[in-house]
Amino acid sequence: MKDKVRRGGGRNQAKTDVISQAGGNDAAGMKQDEDTSFSMKIQGAGVEPFELQVHGFWRVQDAVMALLSRNEVSPRSNLSLALAGTTLDPLAELQSLKGLKAGTIVRLVEEPYTSRSARLHLARVLELLRTSGPQDALREGRSPSVLETLTHTQTSDSGLPNGKSLKRSLSNMKTESANQDGAPPEYLLPGSSERPLMALLPHSSQPEAPRNLRDLSLSCWNPPPGHRKLQGDFLYITVVTIEGKRYDITSCPKGFFLNRSTEDVFDPRPAQSSSVFHCFTDLLCHISPAFRQTFNTLKNRPQQTPVKMIPTPYHTLSWLGPPCASRTHRNTFCRLGLEEQAATQAPDWNEELQAARDLPQGSLEERLQRDRTLLQVNSAFVRAVMQGAETVVDGFVEPANGNPEDPAFLWGGLFMSQGAASAMFGGERGRRAAQRLELKGVQAYSDLDGLQGLHTLPTAVVDYRGVRLSAQGLAPGLEGSEQDQETTPASRGLLYGVNAGPQESSQRRQLLALLAHAAKFLSLQRHVVVAPNGDKVPLFTSVDAQGLLGADGRFYILDVFRTFPADANFCPEVETEGQSVTGEGESDPNCNEDEEKKGCVKEGWPESYHENSGLPNSFPHGLCRLTPELVQAFIQHKHFQFTQHVRKKLDENGGFEECATAGDSRATEAVRAACKDVGSVSDIIFEMRFIPNVFSPGISFPPGESKSTKLQERLLREAAAFIITHQIPAFVQHCLQSNEAPMDGASLKQELRKRGVNLRYLGHVIKAISQSEHKERLRHIMRTVIGEIFIRSTRRVFNSFLQGVDVPSVSAAVSHFLNCLLVPHFTPTSVGEESKKKSRRRGRGAGAGACESTPWSTLTASELWNLVCQDAVETYNISDCLGSGPNHLVEQYGLQKLSLLREFCLKTGVQLRLRDYFLDNQNKAPIGPDDILNIFPVVKHVHMPTVDASKAYRAALNFIQKGLLDQAHEHLKEATYLFGRVCDDLQPEACYCHSLFARVAFLQGKPAEARSVQLKAVVISERVLGFDHPTTIQQYVSITTHFYIRVYPGVTWS
Repeated sequence: MKDKVRRGGGRNQAKTDVISQAGGNDAAGMKQDEDTSFSMKIQGAGVEPFELQVHGFWRVQDAVMALLSRNEVSPRSNLSLALAGTTLDPLAELQSLKGLKAGTIVRLVEEPYTSRSARLHLARVLELLRTSGPQDALREGRSPSVLETLTHTQTSDSGLPNGKSLKRSLSNMKTESANQDGAPPEYLLPGSSERPLMALLPHSSQPEAPRNLRDLSLSCWNPPPGHRKLQGDFLYITVVTIEGKRYDITSCPKGFFLNRSTEDVFDPRPAQSSSVFHCFTDLLCHISPAFRQTFNTLKNRPQQTPVKMIPTPYHTLSWLGPPCASRTHRNTFCRLGLEEQAATQAPDWNEELQAARDLPQGSLEERLQRDRTLLQVNSAFVRAVMQGAETVVDGFVEPANGNPEDPAFLWGGLFMSQGAASAMFGGERGRRAAQRLELKGVQAYSDLDGLQGLHTLPTAVVDYRGVRLSAQGLAPGLEGSEQDQETTPASRGLLYGVNAGPQESSQRRQLLALLAHAAKFLSLQRHVVVAPNGDKVPLFTSVDAQGLLGADGRFYILDVFRTFPADANFCPEVETEGQSVTGEGESDPNCNEDEEKKGCVKEGWPESYHENSGLPNSFPHGLCRLTPELVQAFIQHKHFQFTQHVRKKLDENGGFEECATAGDSRATEAVRAACKDVGSVSDIIFEMRFIPNVFSPGISFPPGESKSTKLQERLLREAAAFIITHQIPAFVQHCLQSNEAPMDGASLKQELRKRGVNLRYLGHVIKAISQSEHKERLRHIMRTVIGEIFIRSTRRVFNSFLQGVDVPSVSAAVSHFLNCLLVPHFTPTSVGEESKKKSRRRGRGAGAGACESTPWSTLTASELWNLVCQDAVETYNISDCLGSGPNHLVEQYGLQKLSLLREFCLKTGVQLRLRDYFLDNQNKAPIGPDDILNIFPVVKHVHMPTVDASKAYRAALNFIQKGLLDQAHEHLKEATYLFGRVCDDLQPEACYCHSLFARVAFLQGKPAEARSVQLKAVVISERVLGFDHPTTIQQYVSITTHFYIRVYPGVTWS
């Protein structure tokens, strides 16, 4: 892994932006780095000499990567750079090399291949032999970019269209508009019921890849026998040229050469007068004139911009696949063994991540390199998790623990498991919730600024074919802690937790200091619980958390799924019983009269809260926790109450100026009274912290914690009520006032998350909209919320449905499920009749077993609808909102079945064939097994920060709010540069930054710059969010406005 991580960055940042001086010395240093850009002359390795623009802050390996993307060099690989006869260190910065300056001649050096690098070279050649386009991205389940196809423009090297191409694009748009009399297609007009999917993705404007070879495959003599391996043979390859000639080729450390083997005779000796070529395509050009001609045409095609070519850090799922599912070219070398070697050459994911986190952060350059390395390591980890999930669920890996109820798997350096289903947490749903919350806890501890020394394992959660797996890296010395339970906690490195036992060591004190520091940032209160053995254990976390000392000398915290406080709205059993306090019973009989009036256990709930909201209420699982966003919003709300209380007390005692003198007891008493009123954990300052173990079943507190526990119960009730009384109404008010409303499930979730509202409150959102006097204006929000409830309930039913499906029947089962879901009165008999018809058409033996009755095939539309409605009632406490069937959703709320189908596929990983579906046809199944192209893993992972870029972006937002566009423009320019250095602009926040940058540039009277930046924002959004994501639609609206203003300059942008 280490040789794959490039610590430099920003090789696509060939621009020389001017960075504002507001950032101090770091910004000045960054500007100086930009000013050190220069060009050097490249020679050698059989390429024509050319010049390469580089930056002084680049490392040598960054320059090599930039070279490999040039048409002059591609598809050569395994190259190094040499200056004055000396090979350059790949990790050395260019500006630190003596003798390297503008115009210096640097030579490309061909390095010997290894078995792996030879395979990678062949894969690189294969990529070049096909034209990359939207169809290729769809085949791999990635979101394509169709901007170039729609606008008929070819972007320049800078990633922006030149003037001629833009003018030609506008001319084409005018011509097409004139040919159609300016009228859009009928399916776009209001009231149209037609929803053609084929119009969603246009045909690529790039030419089809010319035919280069008749066949390219591994030879029948591959792999080389032992005696030939000892002589350096890596692979044997067979090529059939367009001229019809067959050649056998050997891969060796020096490159590739023709051997004397035929189909019938194995003779690995070099052919007569055969030379060794370092690049595979050089050999193909030597033996085939036709290949040489088509290859030159292929190399001279317009070069794609880096933002289109560089792989996205994380997989962006496309729910549609190409009409033709066959894969050309790419399957040729799928048997090279790279996938098999990935599992045997498993990297140490934990060491990679911790080494990246331990990188220095003193200067801006160091922070950029650290952020980029963290992103690269996490990106590679997530890709491995996706591959591992497919391998494990498909049955290619045996469990490592031999427990069929809770199998654990070791693959590719990953520990993967489903986790145990605990009845206390709610069975299967509790298990899935624990996996999701564990990831959130890891994210929370990873995001702590300034906390060095406390580590978390690389973690991800992946859903694939109805199964949810947790994936973690293996930390040294920790993987045996669960397997060897007979050893003492200390010998297993366990220093902290309810099972750690009494210990005293310098390592334990150091770990406790780190946990105390983390608790302060996470607003967690130190408290004491009673361990199962009766000991009193002080904790800074939930009772599940464990603090360990790994064999690498690092401190780790594990099992953090209950890091955040419990949601009292969904803890009715604990609310009824009261929190168990050892030695005091379940409730305190000594409540004073005021507490009895409020309700001793119920203190904290607003008046008539249960009657108005129906809360607290039960939930299908017992792991309902408050979100970190809600905790912060509630603390701010409490701080506002605190200041109001202090101001009121001071006004009653003569005013602030009179009481603010030093030593005045009236100010102190005012603060003390305010602290008591708002529930501060401190009597002298405002401090709001929470105990995550309150309202958790099975946990006991010692008698000394009684007062603190009751205060925490009150605070958690107030925080839970705060969601209903403040946050949900604030969301509804935002939807009324904002111009950008949620358009699908993803944007709805994002808006609710900003206010700390978990999606289990969707039923209460419906209630708030229904009770609003503006409910007619909120019909679009109601439609989105109803659709999200329907799809989420459907997904849970689908996960259970897939558990009983055999692998050969997955496509048929998924298509059957979708037909039952979207087609009213659909019955399984239609599937059986269709299978019989196909069987008769194909022949007697073709459909053997196709008509056998299986449990999944007996599912009917009405049964499925009842299951979905039952889940919606249990989860969201809604009864009649979904109605009697899918047609009710369409008629009552204006939902489109195609939109529901899209949401379902994105949430489950299902990819459908790109074609038009007629979902109202009750005579024939609209979706067949052949329409299910694939099921991709859906991964939830830790998000790595881009600290400096995000700070510059937020600073620009503040300047825009103040109306200071010049300062905002400079900070946005700085932010785009920093995003490019860290993530090559391929991040959602980078998309928002570029879009805002374009708008500010336009408002400043710079339309050309605005168009250029907005074009890039569109491509970024297509690739990292999805070609049909709501944000991408908004980006297209913005670029359309720029084009329109370019054609009609007199029009202003309001």
